[in-house]
Amino acid sequence: MAIYREKDIFERRNAANEAKKALLERFKAKPAADDPAVLARQAERKAILAAREIREAEKARLKQERLAREAIEKAEREAAAEAARIAAEEAAQAEARIREAEEAERIARLLADEAERKAKRDARYAARKARTGRTPPGFTGR
Repeated sequence: MAIYREKDIFERRNAANEAKKALLERFKAKPAADDPAVLARQAERKAILAAREIREAEKARLKQERLAREAIEKAEREAAAEAARIAAEEAAQAEARIREAEEAERIARLLADEAERKAKRDARYAARKARTGRTPPGFTGR
């Protein structure tokens, strides 16, 4: 069986120092800001960013056009609905006027018929009274 050996303080300190050295080496190995590869990557990033901004601006413009078109269509639909509502109201009012006129005509006909029946009845009554020779009090003989 292998003997397990616990790391002592010196080994841990040496491992930490080696990690720091490796990190420093990696940092030192970074190219400078004026390196052509770094400048090329920066130019590429700027081009990508500019293209993205152009796409976003185009997308925003298309969205604004779509919203404006939808607003116009909505206004047209509302105007058509309002015109249809007004036409329906006018048709209902015209129909109501026609019904009222027909009702007034029917009432006038009923009143005329009633007056005619009354006149005939009064004539019969007057003829009967004339045959008997008597006139009722207050009868004018219309």
